[in-house]
Order: sequence, then C-alpha cells, then structure tokens
Amino acid sequence: MPTTLKLVEKVEPELDLESLNRRLADAPPEAILEWARETFGNRLVLTSSFGAESAVMLHLASRVIPSAPVIFLDTGYLFPETYQFAEELKARLNLDLRVYAPKMTAARQEALYGRLWEGDDRDLALYQQMNKVEPMDRALEELGAKAWVAGLRGKQTSFRAGLRPIELQGSVYKVHPIIGWDEEQVHRYLRVNDLPYHPLYRRGYRSIGDVHSTVPVAEGEDARAGRRLGSHNECGIHLPRQADSSLKSSGL
Repeated sequence: MPTTLKLVEKVEPELDLESLNRRLADAPPEAILEWARETFGNRLVLTSSFGAESAVMLHLASRVIPSAPVIFLDTGYLFPETYQFAEELKARLNLDLRVYAPKMTAARQEALYGRLWEGDDRDLALYQQMNKVEPMDRALEELGAKAWVAGLRGKQTSFRAGLRPIELQGSVYKVHPIIGWDEEQVHRYLRVNDLPYHPLYRRGYRSIGDVHSTVPVAEGEDARAGRRLGSHNECGIHLPRQADSSLKSSGL
C-alpha cells in the first residue's frame, strides 16, 4: 500500500522576551524594525490611526519595512481631515494601506445601542469592541499576522509606560520601536524629515480619534486629556483581550 504523508504544521518557538528586551532596550527604532523584519518576514503588519504625529512611525516603517501592510481602522466617526491625511501619507510614503471597518454601520449601531460613547465604561467597552477591537482582530487574522508594529510611546499613558519594545498580546507579538521616545524626539524627527502633523494639530488637537470623543487641549496640557476613552484612557486595541459575554449581544 502507498504511504500517506501527513503534513505537520511548523511550530515556531516562542521568543525569550526577557533577554530580547534587554538587548533592544536602548536600540534605535530602525534596529528594532530590522529585527522585526528578519524575525517575522511577511507576517509583519503595522497599524496607524493617522493621528497627530503618526507620520513619524509611518516614515520609519516605510524605510525599513516598506512592504508591510498598514492597517487603518475606519470607525465611521473619524474627522474628514483624518481621511484626507491618510490619503496624503499613503501617496507620499507609498503605503500598502488596508482599511478595516466595523461589521455594523454607525447608523445601525446608534439605532440599536444609542450613543455608546456618552455612556459609562461598560458602554465604552462595547463601542470599542464593535468599532476597533473586532475589526483589528479580523485584520490580524485575514493578513496572517504574527507580529504587529505600533507607534506607542511610554509617556502617553500609564498603561503604555509599562510596555517594552517587544511584547506578546494574545498570540501576536507587539513591536514598539519608539516606546522610549519623548515629545522632543518626535518633533525633531518630524522637522528633520520634513513630515506633516495631522491638519488638526495646529488647532490644538494633540491626540486625535473619533469626532465625538476628541477635543483640543490647552498649551502644556496632557495630550491624552483631549480623548474621552474611559477610565483606562486607551482605545481598546492595545489592551489585553478579555472575554466578556455581554459583548456577544452585539452579534460580533
């Protein structure tokens, strides 16, 4: 009888995050991106909100991992200027932009659940699950991502202050090339490379998300004070995933 060959999927060893982060702790962003490119190859993706200073991370990535897909979550509630900014940077940096939207339209959400962003933390969690977390998880699955590059910085929130250059979120590695950068380093990079800020930056918007939950901040005020994101001050996609049966009622 002929022998039947059984294909066995290659199991990739887990990374030693402790030693890896010690090695990359003081590495420049380019070196971290080069490591990610060599480690994950075409299973590496990038996310961008096309926010106030997003051109920094996108420009860095375009130089080191130019073929990596850029995931852009379109909640349906973004500023017109954000859509325009995304198109501007897509053309300028030759980005492979992949736009992901919620399964449920904004109009239907409001009809069934009301204005969730005006509610308590539980309402906000449902809003973020439908508009950000589910589309993000779908993007990672469809693109076969093993690792995800994000332009988070430790000084932005208390949660981000505890992040290292490389983390594991669920089954996907997170790569944070500029986690150690401060505001001055960000502004200097934009100046040196002649990169644009988001069009709303000059009007006082320092952290830019959805229209209904983003406001300008005063000079010297914490940039995240302009975002209404609940007690954790995060948009949801960067937090550890937590199963919550109440979210299943959304049909997602």
